[in-house]
Amino acid sequence: MNDRLGQFTNQKYISLETFKRSGQGVPTTVWFAEENGVLYVNAPAHTGKVKRIRNFSRVRVVPSDGGGKPKGEWVEGEARFLTGEEAEHADRLINKKYPFQKRMLDLFGKLRRWKYAIIAIKL
Repeated sequence: MNDRLGQFTNQKYISLETFKRSGQGVPTTVWFAEENGVLYVNAPAHTGKVKRIRNFSRVRVVPSDGGGKPKGEWVEGEARFLTGEEAEHADRLINKKYPFQKRMLDLFGKLRRWKYAIIAIKL
């Protein structure tokens, strides 16, 4: 495992920086799961980070604490949205890593009728 990916091992959060049309970065703290060198994130489809990824697939990520304070080095990545079996698999990985928290978030989202985007980030 290379150093870029190794810093994410045993971390609970990442700061995901997405970019506005102006080029300004917007960091957001999110849960994630990793498999085979790909980081997986889920987010309500109506959020700014999802809208920004739709416009620009370039992102940066760094392990962080729950408040977004970096705990490593920023790494460039390319984000893409998943569908079908890929999305279901990624969602299962996130559920496994955050069993209680993710179920509560899913329940809250269901009550609010949110749709979710599943995102793969290749570093």
